[in-house]
Amino acid sequence: MTQNFYITTTLPYVNGEPHLGFATEIIRADILARHFRTRGGKVFFNTGTDEHGQKLFLKAQEQGISVKELVDQGSQRFKDFADTLNISYDAFVRTTNKTHMRAAQKFWEVCDENGYIYKKNYQTKYCIGCELEKQDSDLEEGEQGLQCPIHPHMNIEIIDEENYFFAFSKFEDQLLELYAKDEGLVVPDFRQNEIESFVKGGLQDFSISRLKEKMSWGIPVPGDDEHVMYVWFDALVNYISILGWDIGQSMFDLYWKEGETFQICGKDNLRQQSAMWQAMLIAVGLPHTDKVYINGFINGPDGKKMSKSLGNTVAVDYILDIYGVDALRYFTARHVNNHEDTNFSIEIFHEAYQANLVNGIGNLTNRILQMSSSYGVEPVMRPESQYNNEALDSYDFNGMMNAVFKLVGEMDQFITDEAPFKKVKTDPEAAAQDLQKLLGQLWQVAEMIKPVMPDTYIKMVDALAKNEKPEEPLFPRIEISK
Repeated sequence: MTQNFYITTTLPYVNGEPHLGFATEIIRADILARHFRTRGGKVFFNTGTDEHGQKLFLKAQEQGISVKELVDQGSQRFKDFADTLNISYDAFVRTTNKTHMRAAQKFWEVCDENGYIYKKNYQTKYCIGCELEKQDSDLEEGEQGLQCPIHPHMNIEIIDEENYFFAFSKFEDQLLELYAKDEGLVVPDFRQNEIESFVKGGLQDFSISRLKEKMSWGIPVPGDDEHVMYVWFDALVNYISILGWDIGQSMFDLYWKEGETFQICGKDNLRQQSAMWQAMLIAVGLPHTDKVYINGFINGPDGKKMSKSLGNTVAVDYILDIYGVDALRYFTARHVNNHEDTNFSIEIFHEAYQANLVNGIGNLTNRILQMSSSYGVEPVMRPESQYNNEALDSYDFNGMMNAVFKLVGEMDQFITDEAPFKKVKTDPEAAAQDLQKLLGQLWQVAEMIKPVMPDTYIKMVDALAKNEKPEEPLFPRIEISK
């Protein structure tokens, strides 16, 4: 396996608040970045914010502030969120940065030179929330007529103007060849089957510009001051602009050409990441992404998409304030399904926290180290080559965490069966041997959770080195009102 890894999240729009879905995306990307670094790989981990588009322009007008002020505030909000979640990113890209804007314009010019951009008049339905054109099959009937199922609170707009287009339809055969050649391009396989069916159904060229007089907040189209770039065409280029693609920086060759590239996104980004972006890369003669990993949605406990109007949302800040960062990181790795939708409530979260963190790793660590220090057992030094998370090599977050708790369960059962707390009175040497084994396994647990719960890892390593239980519980017991 290659030793150079490029990992990127999607870029959230800065007009919203960070939510559980994006928390899952960025935490999982961070887990992989930490995993490959621990294995000795060279990693470049990119995240950031998407700062162009119609809905940002309208939001700024609503608030009576400049768009620049709006995006600066929003970008800082997401950067602070990433820092709070202990995200070890190497770059935090902003699509309003001059370096990104320069690369996006260069990307446009190469696409144009290669014959994949043209201009025409057209009329289409458009969802501002998705910043995407919509076919009738993408919409559903609502109180106000046809509505986007993802943004039912927003009216569908009708665009009737002259725009530039990307010749997406020219890439049907090449995309299908790509999917056939690399059956693991999109993870999981049922999402690859889905995008393959979409492409087989026929691709439509899509608009990649907007008239500046109607929407001025965007990157200028090279050679045409009357148009700005369509937000998706601009934003997707961030994956390579951050590597200095347009100016020939060596990082681009190191990570995009010679490394393994990994993109993680929600299922509502399937089309953009695994078809539109791959076609754009082909258009400029660049290698395709190696892996596009698709998360499911996080829904309310009733299985319905979270929304303020339904009252089934849970603020990420509340979870972080009450349970802490590592508890959320643990939950997204183990209890949020790798690819399917996951039902969520604070009660579901609390039950997992109490059962597996408080009564699981936390209690086990305390019991073993309490016995070890009380019985005068020699501490076990950090074993070499304890890090072994093979499941993460195939991006199986659930499987990796299940392996951790399989070991935790075996250790708990060993304590019950061998009862070193009783054996110490009749056979202290055998009790010491039992505890030495358990201490070694506790080191193994610590190493296994290192990429998922880095703060907990540090606390466990410190306690094991001292051969004393942690001064404070790894996971304090919490009561919530019913």
